[in-house]
Amino acid sequence: MASSFEASGLSQAEHKKQVKKAAVAGAIGTAIEWYDFFLYGTASALVFPKLFFPNSDPYIGVLQAFTTFFLGFLARPVGAIIFGHYGDRIGRKATLIITLMLMGVSSSLIGILPTYSTAGYAAPVILILLRLCQGIGVGGEWGGSVLLSMEWGSKERRGLMGSWSQMGVPMGLLTSSLMISLFIHLTGNSFNTWGWRVPFLISILLVAIGLYIRLGIMESPHFANVQNQKRVSKRPVLEVIKKHPKEIILSALVRLAEQAPFYIFITFVVSYCTGELKLGKAFLTDAISLASFVSLFSIPFFGYLSDKIGRKRMYMIGCVVTLLYAFPYFGLLNTAAPALVLLGIVLSLIPHDMLYGPQAALIAENFPTHLRYSGASLGYQLSSIIAGGPAPLIAAFLLHTYGSSTAISIYMIILCVISLIATSMLKERAKQDIVKELDEVYITPVKADQSM
Repeated sequence: MASSFEASGLSQAEHKKQVKKAAVAGAIGTAIEWYDFFLYGTASALVFPKLFFPNSDPYIGVLQAFTTFFLGFLARPVGAIIFGHYGDRIGRKATLIITLMLMGVSSSLIGILPTYSTAGYAAPVILILLRLCQGIGVGGEWGGSVLLSMEWGSKERRGLMGSWSQMGVPMGLLTSSLMISLFIHLTGNSFNTWGWRVPFLISILLVAIGLYIRLGIMESPHFANVQNQKRVSKRPVLEVIKKHPKEIILSALVRLAEQAPFYIFITFVVSYCTGELKLGKAFLTDAISLASFVSLFSIPFFGYLSDKIGRKRMYMIGCVVTLLYAFPYFGLLNTAAPALVLLGIVLSLIPHDMLYGPQAALIAENFPTHLRYSGASLGYQLSSIIAGGPAPLIAAFLLHTYGSSTAISIYMIILCVISLIATSMLKERAKQDIVKELDEVYITPVKADQSM
């Protein structure tokens, strides 16, 4: 098997240039996708209940808005299947361009969508359809973005390279939060009528930037090597489910400690603090923006650290810290003191980043190159159904049922324990040559089926 450098067929200087381009493209492209996804989440907490579900009481309206939020997560495994297939068949780069366009167009259409008062029941139905398109786009985005970055990097820096794409999450969250906060300030009382639309419409401009960046990147050398050796799988999704079911399931379970708390920290917290603690919308979006800014540094740091101390060790430390923070987090929020609430929100993303920094490499390293897009995407996105998507819904239900945040903290702790167990069952590959350890198992070339 050729190394990444040999497979690229480039000079050392040009190879290093492509590595830098892949890292930047992974971060910027993913940031644009997540800008759209998080924008919807914030709008679900702030304005969608009144605009699209106005006939419900406040609690039911929140549940309905968070249900449409959850539907985006439900669609993510569908996106993983569709784009995982093409990512392992035609390449990472081409697939990423399609996912970016799908996401941008869906978000821009939300910006011109009529509300319930204008279109009646058609408004929430169209909103749901566009949310599903967002979910499909994000479901296909993550795997390709991570692999394009990671497969250009060396084995000594896979954690750091993978974390560049992960860094797109706080970049997207920061940008969407700043946009919401900006237009709350600029439009004032008009934010609930038309001001919320502008951040969605801006999406189309961001997509143009993302396309320009991604078109300048060459295909991953790992996948180019697979193509040259005619080892492209005919049906990568079915093959990876058949040959690597354990890795897919464990990949989904290791994410429970990261994904569910994250959407409590950045989505449910808005509804909780405005509804229960009577804090201002602008204050909360500003606090989340500050937390996201901190993550721009902590995510790549913990990805880098996982290259030094091991992927599993870093991840398990993150699980324990998240578990320990579950009660102090709500303790800080429940003071309703702005300074302590701000501290609680900013600190909340650091335990998350301990998990998210090394997570891309931890998951992707368990699949061979010709099945990696499909396998990593499936494992990553399946957790959307059981963790990220339902987390705000479950948190809202627990708060309504038990009348306090204690049950939510216990819910987070249980998820952390499950992730600890799942992580212990994965193989440590931080120091391995995954091309040699995984790809050479498939020593018999398989002639690629040119039909799609």
